[in-house]
Amino acid sequence: MNKRINIVLPASTVTVLDKVAPKGNRSALIDQAVRHYVRTRSRQNLRERLKEEALTNTQRDLAMTAEWFPMEEEAWQLAQNQKRKA
Repeated sequence: MNKRINIVLPASTVTVLDKVAPKGNRSALIDQAVRHYVRTRSRQNLRERLKEEALTNTQRDLAMTAEWFPMEEEAWQLAQNQKRKA
């Protein structure tokens, strides 16, 4: 279902729109442009949030790794010793 709206654009934007949109097809071009903008911004926003989270959690992750590494190393050594005995 389509819905009619009124928008106000700068004259320069209308000039560009008239150059790139096929005659009588402004609505389709604007629809595609808005959808593309939202998809692009959503992906960029997600990337920025993931990067921010990763940077925020770096110190926590390093501390956790340092805490657990000796136990992992010990478990690996035990597994290697059991393999050798088998």
